[in-house]
Amino acid sequence: MVQAKTWILVKHFDGFPKQSNFELKVEELPEPKDGEVLLEAVFLSVDPYMRPFSRIRMKEGNVMIGTQLAKVIQSNNPAFPVGSHVVGRCGWRTHTVCDGTDLVAIMPDWPQDVSLSLALGIIGMPGLTALYGIEEVLGVQKGSDAKVAFLKELGFDEAFNYKTVGSLEEALKQASPEGYDCFFENVGGPFSTVALQQMKNFGRIAVCGSISVYNDTTPQTGPYPHLTMIFKQLKMEGFMHSKWEHKHPESLKRLMGWLKEGKLHSREHITKGFENMPAAFMGLLRGDNIGKAIIAV
Repeated sequence: MVQAKTWILVKHFDGFPKQSNFELKVEELPEPKDGEVLLEAVFLSVDPYMRPFSRIRMKEGNVMIGTQLAKVIQSNNPAFPVGSHVVGRCGWRTHTVCDGTDLVAIMPDWPQDVSLSLALGIIGMPGLTALYGIEEVLGVQKGSDAKVAFLKELGFDEAFNYKTVGSLEEALKQASPEGYDCFFENVGGPFSTVALQQMKNFGRIAVCGSISVYNDTTPQTGPYPHLTMIFKQLKMEGFMHSKWEHKHPESLKRLMGWLKEGKLHSREHITKGFENMPAAFMGLLRGDNIGKAIIAV
């Protein structure tokens, strides 16, 4: 018998999450049956979607939702041999017994010099979300040679902290006086309202999140964007990476290739200790992390 530590949602969040919303429990797991495997978490992902999804998909008393990179330590399922690593939506748990449904084995040729934690980040759901948002939704095209040379000379054109900048409108106008062709939206709130006004005609907007409003107790209201959408003939599309699941294997190979070539860069914000899951989650919602938030068990 294996003891599993789990974080339970004791009470739904009212505004910003508190430590009292969570409870750490220990449970005895049965031996895996035929077709089942026993997983041991190695890394757990900390993601913004956990905040809205906890309200939509969870009942009080359930294990917090979430994705983890786990090692198979017992197996009665030939598809997942002992010692292999998988990504699964197992929640905030140190150990899990499951039948393999929804488990995804990491690519068999995963380089030894690349941390497995990246399977929860740039070589996983976040990386795929960025890739599909740019290629499939925004339809970003290669620029001219002159534009490419200019971008290489400058690096990123502009960057600013949307939480502290004096005027979002002025910051966006200064960054690109002529407006924007594409907008990758995962902030929401007043930022989105201002950004919409800066779009060029026929602009494209990919929406995969709205972190600035997740902890609001009262829905934000503001100017309706309909006239802007109509007059500028904008295209706005909400999406999740699962829409292109059939492309995942090839897309992950592309991301790994770019990483090895030095074309793709990432940073991780790693917190050690399963007991620190709630603190890491609340820190993410405050914006404490720089890079992908990960728990190392």
